[in-house]
Amino acid sequence: MSDTTSRALALLNLLQTHRHWPGTELASRLRVTERTVRRDVDRLRDLGYRVESTPGAAGGYRLEAGSAVPPLLLTDDEAVTMAIGLRVAATQQLVGGAEVTLTALAKLEQVLPSALRRRVNALAESVQPPRIGDAPVVSPEVLGEIALATRDTERLRLRYVDGVGVESIRRVEPHALAPAGRKWFLLCWDLDRDDWRTFRVDRIETVEHTRVLFARRPITPEEIEERVFVASSWSPQKVEADAVMDLPLDEMQERFGVWSQGATAEDAQRTRWPFGGSDWRDAMYALLWIPEGVEYTTTFPEPWRAELREAVERMLRALDAPAPDVVG
Repeated sequence: MSDTTSRALALLNLLQTHRHWPGTELASRLRVTERTVRRDVDRLRDLGYRVESTPGAAGGYRLEAGSAVPPLLLTDDEAVTMAIGLRVAATQQLVGGAEVTLTALAKLEQVLPSALRRRVNALAESVQPPRIGDAPVVSPEVLGEIALATRDTERLRLRYVDGVGVESIRRVEPHALAPAGRKWFLLCWDLDRDDWRTFRVDRIETVEHTRVLFARRPITPEEIEERVFVASSWSPQKVEADAVMDLPLDEMQERFGVWSQGATAEDAQRTRWPFGGSDWRDAMYALLWIPEGVEYTTTFPEPWRAELREAVERMLRALDAPAPDVVG
């Protein structure tokens, strides 16, 4: 293989790993001049790859979908079959394969021409793989677009519908896609809220690319895992209530960390915090996390309120009674 061919393949590999590359960065990585990069880009175009170039200081190159599938040694039917298979694999959350599946799906759909993409969408609608339990339906197209933007650090505009049906437009910087339980979650920086947010992917109606890149914000894998866990736990419960505690919102958020999700300021000195559980015992456990000495009221609903009161009164009687004799 000649140096020219090897360099062109190396360039293609770089173009497939990010949505946008500055010309100077490509030249530096390939250890050639920018003029050589331009010649190699022309060679890729001759082979059928549609490489878009933009001039100016912030200009560079990006790999776009063309009028035909580039020479990947795949027929059209093979490309469509692979795309459908990857979509099914992604939505089924194959064990140990979530990240690899999304990466492969993003790479393939990035270069699919519009005609083949329409075929994939049409056929995918007719392929209904068995679903586990009551897992929500996730759009493979939405999942793939978010995966691309997460990989490329590209800001997105999302149309999101929350759990009670309220629709909103969210401008976000996507940082991680993660399956939890039977759902997919997007962890992102919400530009309008100036804070981290975790969205259920099945509730994202549309994804709009902005072509605006961002610098990743520092966040550890452990914090990502915890935030996704909290979001996956935040779903309608059998017992739902609020606690209004004598604690300002900022102080409450500092003490509760990611578990302060959903908390709102009741006034300057008090915070309303929603909580719940599968039964009154689970819900009561949440109340035990309110810091020592902080007074609060609660909307704990009936009939569980009466059951909780009876259990607490019985517990207080047990604590006030003399300790039982130790036998033996």
